[in-house]
Amino acid sequence: MNAKTDSFLTDALFQPLQLGRIQLANRMVMAPLTRNRAADGNLPADMATDYYSQRASVGLIIAEATQVSETAQGYNATPGVHTAEQIAGWKKVTDAVHAKGGRIFLQLWHTGRISHTHFQPDNQSPVAPSALAAKAKTFIVGQGHVETSVPRALATEEIAGVVNDFRTAAANAIEASFDGVEIHGAHGYLVDAFLRDGSNHRTDPYGGSIENRARFLLEVMTAVVGEIGADRTGIRLSPVSPVNDSSESNPQPLFEH
Repeated sequence: MNAKTDSFLTDALFQPLQLGRIQLANRMVMAPLTRNRAADGNLPADMATDYYSQRASVGLIIAEATQVSETAQGYNATPGVHTAEQIAGWKKVTDAVHAKGGRIFLQLWHTGRISHTHFQPDNQSPVAPSALAAKAKTFIVGQGHVETSVPRALATEEIAGVVNDFRTAAANAIEASFDGVEIHGAHGYLVDAFLRDGSNHRTDPYGGSIENRARFLLEVMTAVVGEIGADRTGIRLSPVSPVNDSSESNPQPLFEH
């Protein structure tokens, strides 16, 4: 390393940082990485405790995307935070990270149309803003990679219940001793799908104009902030990412809004 690099590490990267109500030991953040290692019942497995505690020296860990409800799953062996057993499993993880002086957020996730009937209760169709199949695939054990299922459009009166799923999941994350949460609002999943005109063809108050398409995201954020506080709530956005058939005809004004 040269003097310039040493100075950067000393003066910036390894300095503490106040993030909301918590102080981070340094300015390195571990991004959420889907591991597909959940145990039966979509519980965080014992290896998750080892995995995250081994990484507790970074300033902040954002744990893998985690389902807010039974209908939010779209991939094999991904964890949830909507049952008592899942909360208890995550508590083992957070306790291990905190014991090493680390800080950890949980990323809250609803996969929306990036799912398959295989993962849904009673093999129902996944839910989405509109009944538009994504040009995307998921993996089913014994079948391999398969096309995601055609979703059904959420009825207007159902949307408040999904918003409440995010609120409840945030409360559950805090019960599991996470330091905060990050809403997954990117990559074609439910929040992102509401935002974009490629996946949202609704004609009710959640579709059409930018203000309407942003309504679901803003309601989710308002609910989560009201439950656990703005100082431990974040959101992930990816304005120009095409992942999971995510498309928007005019992203600049949408994300400025």
